[in-house]
Amino acid sequence: MEMKFQHMFKKTVTKPVKSGDSDRPEVPDGLLKKCNACKAAVFVEEVRNNYYICPHCCNYFRVHARRRVEMIADQNSFQEWDSDVVSDNPLQFRGYEEKVKVLQEKTKLNEAVLTGKAAINGIPVVLGICDGRFLMASMGEAVGEKITRAVERATEERLPVILYACSGGARMQEGIVSLMQMAKTSAALKRHSDAGLLYISVLTDPTTGGVTASFAMLGDIILAEPNALIGFAGPRVIEQTIGQKLPKGFQRSEFLLEHGFIDGIVEREQQREVLGKILKMHQKKTVNTLPHEKCRELLDQAFQPEKPLQEMSAWEHVQLARDKERPTGSDYIQYLFTDFVEMHGDRYYGDDRAVIGGIAFFQGQPVTVIVQEKGHGTKENIAHNFGMVSPEGYRKSLRLMKQAEKFGRPVICFVDTPGAFCGLEAEERGQGEAIARNLYELSALKVPILSVVIGEGGSGGALALAVADEVWMMEHSIYSILSPEGFASILWKDSKKAKEAAKVMKLTAADLKSLGIVEQVIREEEFLTKENLVETAEKLELGIQAFLSEYQSMSGEALAQHKYERFRKM
Repeated sequence: MEMKFQHMFKKTVTKPVKSGDSDRPEVPDGLLKKCNACKAAVFVEEVRNNYYICPHCCNYFRVHARRRVEMIADQNSFQEWDSDVVSDNPLQFRGYEEKVKVLQEKTKLNEAVLTGKAAINGIPVVLGICDGRFLMASMGEAVGEKITRAVERATEERLPVILYACSGGARMQEGIVSLMQMAKTSAALKRHSDAGLLYISVLTDPTTGGVTASFAMLGDIILAEPNALIGFAGPRVIEQTIGQKLPKGFQRSEFLLEHGFIDGIVEREQQREVLGKILKMHQKKTVNTLPHEKCRELLDQAFQPEKPLQEMSAWEHVQLARDKERPTGSDYIQYLFTDFVEMHGDRYYGDDRAVIGGIAFFQGQPVTVIVQEKGHGTKENIAHNFGMVSPEGYRKSLRLMKQAEKFGRPVICFVDTPGAFCGLEAEERGQGEAIARNLYELSALKVPILSVVIGEGGSGGALALAVADEVWMMEHSIYSILSPEGFASILWKDSKKAKEAAKVMKLTAADLKSLGIVEQVIREEEFLTKENLVETAEKLELGIQAFLSEYQSMSGEALAQHKYERFRKM
């Protein structure tokens, strides 16, 4: 399965055009080949011009390293590094040196990885690209050395790194020396990360063995091509070991996305654009801050209502907060941010769709955005578990917030959940620990955090995204220790007294503002729907601008202290 496309461009004996007339012209050698996936005849040139994708079945063929550079880097920007690094056959394995020489002549590469410096949309970057034609891009001492040198130089020059993995794993002919390359490349990437620099890993078919268990899975952002085989042990090894037939799609990109191990799957023709966008979001930018007085003035403009907040019963606020027409987190992303790139997965177990998180621009500035998402309509509600977050959702949000801290990005959260998911599987996977870990880490995060309660703010499930420098609430949102139904059930043994419970719980925005739990209440001139959100979003945008300007002028230590003091006085 792993070798599916390796002979696609191998020269074959020419055959006559399909016809009974043997005198017809023959197809020129190397012009027409067969797709090993769908068995259809394909023109070599057409495939090359189509990003090495079969025009019939859309199957991905493997791409040579230099061709990959042409596909993603700016024209003529690539400068190759360390082309003289080759293996010296550390185990003196018989026939190995001769095999390497044959491959060097055939591929025009000295080793299985091409490294160097390039630019993508004008942004300098260090590239490392594995080439499967060279001993299935297995990692021996030369591959490990080239990747390590490239990462070390990227650290010295303060450049981002992009590594394209395509490998069968460790190189058997080099034994234990090959194994040590896993530690060496990982150590170099740790130093690069500690320097606050970006590493993007792109996984292609196949990425297995020691490469998967080292540099391939260590990216700040991990992307993959569709249907790529990605795993530690190969499918054949697993089947032989456990004596079971593996399920369809096992160890494919889509499988890893569902199980939380990669950030996204990117079509080959979109990779240059996506990589360019991510690189742009990680460039250092000067933040234009406003004087404190101007920030306060902007906040007053945004949030001080011309007339008092509407007088309604607490239960009416509860009903409005839960209304099916109310905008959800993803609606706010659409109205307030540009170029949003969603990141998936907790890197442990799964990708919880009740939490949507990623990177975007706010008025040209990179920010991390995290929302609790309920969805619109029954189908979306079910897909997003009605906004009830599982442990992997909290771990995903924490991963993205720690990543934001590394790169100095502010975090903006939108809270809307009836409460954390309380199913059997959530307890098995550590729901309490996941929420506690968020509270623990967010309390000292050294970047600004703003949390906005846009609907329901239910219990610890909401607080896990609301340990922030400031918390704001929409006028008809609620924020409470528990749902009114749960409150009434516990204290009065009667969930039907939810209406009375809502009144005594002090869960409305006005109540919480007077208690000092939230800093701002955002007026809803009319009941919010997706269709009329634009005016409120404009006010919110003004408020966020003021918030970022004020808090980004503070040091990381001052921000951590501010968060601590905010909750300490409650």
